[in-house]
Amino acid sequence: MTRMIRIFDTTLRDGEQSPGASMNVEEKVMVAKQLARLGVDIIEAGFAYSSPGDFEAVRRIAQEVEGPTICSLARARPEDIDRAWEALKGAPKVRIHTFLSTSDIHLKHQFRMTREEAKKRAVEMVQRARGYVDDVEFSPMDASRSDAAYLYEVIEAVISAGAGTVNIPDTVGYAIPQEFGKLIRGIREHVPNSGKAVISVHCHNDLGLAVANSLAAVIEGAGQVECTINGIGERAGNTSLEEIAMGLRTRKDLYQADTKIHTEEISKTSRLVSKITGMVVQPNKAIVGANAFAHTSGIHQDGLLKDKTTYEIMRPESIGLVESKMVMGKLSGRHAFRQRLEELGYKLTDEEINHAFDRFKKLADHKKEIYEEDLEVIVSEELAKMADRITLKSFSVKSGTDQVPTATVELEVEGKAISQTGTGDGPVDAVYRTIAAITQTKSKLLMYVVKAITGGTDAQGEVSVRVQEDGRTVSGHGADTDIITASARAYLSALNKLANLAAKQAQGEQKVNLI
Repeated sequence: MTRMIRIFDTTLRDGEQSPGASMNVEEKVMVAKQLARLGVDIIEAGFAYSSPGDFEAVRRIAQEVEGPTICSLARARPEDIDRAWEALKGAPKVRIHTFLSTSDIHLKHQFRMTREEAKKRAVEMVQRARGYVDDVEFSPMDASRSDAAYLYEVIEAVISAGAGTVNIPDTVGYAIPQEFGKLIRGIREHVPNSGKAVISVHCHNDLGLAVANSLAAVIEGAGQVECTINGIGERAGNTSLEEIAMGLRTRKDLYQADTKIHTEEISKTSRLVSKITGMVVQPNKAIVGANAFAHTSGIHQDGLLKDKTTYEIMRPESIGLVESKMVMGKLSGRHAFRQRLEELGYKLTDEEINHAFDRFKKLADHKKEIYEEDLEVIVSEELAKMADRITLKSFSVKSGTDQVPTATVELEVEGKAISQTGTGDGPVDAVYRTIAAITQTKSKLLMYVVKAITGGTDAQGEVSVRVQEDGRTVSGHGADTDIITASARAYLSALNKLANLAAKQAQGEQKVNLI
């Protein structure tokens, strides 16, 4: 009999802890709606106590996203639990996820608590959360480096206190599959009431074993896997959702388990998260990498021509990777535009439609054929820009082999138009230096990547940048048929994120290391 494994997606919480991957509220809501279409069971929408921005994201997602259970993370503190409930209340399906370390390393050096104090706190906070919601999850942080006997005690106690899910984190990516599977088996065998809760796992990828450890846990009876799109997350990242979903689906014969994931939505979801976070997916990434279904070996190509099963264990169509089709043109009207976006899964307000449609018409003047990927970029960029403090009004560049590249840029900074001229080593550098002079940023450009969204000489160029200032790292994204325009948009996207992060920290945002 096939077991159904719950998929707990933490892209919006743990995934956002990747350096440079911060998202604004509108972007988080957009990703959450796509995760619902993907079919995840639980969305960890954020850490409500950490900042007003995270609180608002959790609240908006809980109210606006239908289907999955919406979850907020909370440390094992009364104020965190209460704030999580404030963000979630009124929504139909909600969960509070609280955590506290069980490893002696963390208890001694980070929390300065005894084992008994930690167990007592864990029980009290689970009980407090149960006073608000029926669905409570508890995580013994750094479980893979904890004393097994003590870990069993804590798990038994929190289940008795009302935790319906107990999540076992490999917080620092220390475990290997054999020992992590043994840990899950030990919990099921030695915790008397373990059958009353779903055993979950949350693995990090420091040794490249997050997916392997999670699948080993499934074999030993884990019923939930915590993961992120494209495997993004703290340090080396988290368990990759798409690899778990396709691993279970492809090897159902071995695992006797599957998920409710609509795998045809995987490719679109991966592209959306990559665009919004600016984190480029490596070409050889399993499932969603550009080369995942590419075959260059002559022997492989010969086999594929005879029978695809010779060298393909999955069909590209199974993850939604199909040939791009033209969807709109310059004669398309607003009504048709809205309808096509809804067919793609985007339900926008009138104001959002107006912003996106204006951008679409401008693109249609330069590009004869507009594809789904183009529309995805338009929607993701225009919704993000609606909250921008700095916007690009216009620019012009003079460059050539016999002259110094010179850019004149006009920006609107919090409603005020400012224009300036500057020079650089090339046209993009001239634009960036001029923007930096206008905004007075001291940031450092760490990464600049360009790729085409679709084929053809009139394709939109997609630019991703990573920028750092005052210890904060953010990514920016921009697209246009003109690569310099795309570059300017990407840089301004990053600068706006830096400004928003600075504002959040001024409002008291907390930076804590989480599970």
